[in-house]
Amino acid sequence: MMASSSDIEKKARLSVYLDRDLMRSLADYAARRNQSRSLVAEAAVASFLSPDADERREAAIAKRLDSIDRRMQRLERDVGIAIEMTAVFIRFWLSSTPQLPDAVQAAARAKSGERYDNFLDALGRRLAKGPKLRQEIGEEGPSLATSSDGR
Repeated sequence: MMASSSDIEKKARLSVYLDRDLMRSLADYAARRNQSRSLVAEAAVASFLSPDADERREAAIAKRLDSIDRRMQRLERDVGIAIEMTAVFIRFWLSSTPQLPDAVQAAARAKSGERYDNFLDALGRRLAKGPKLRQEIGEEGPSLATSSDGR
């Protein structure tokens, strides 16, 4: 777009030196928008000097911080679920698994290695195709009723 001679007469001339990379970015942006570099630079300076520029920046930062806060809350919830799930499993396992006699412990260790490998395979499949536990539980937490002993 060409500026008319009356537009040019209303404007003051300013010469500035820009870093080569910044000048290249300015030229590329102006070309993509089919605008002059001068017009793009003028709009950028006007936006920078605008009294509401700080408010817009602050609003954008606040929006990003809110998003980060929501993600951190979900992460905190997910970690809490993982810790509780592990604790419940360990308590259940310890209370329901009797100590093995010495005579069968070697065979049990061998079998446990095989079972552990199967567990890792199943975990890998679940992680690969889902659904994830946190999706089953949902954003608001578990909807399952707790037992009478609080577990």
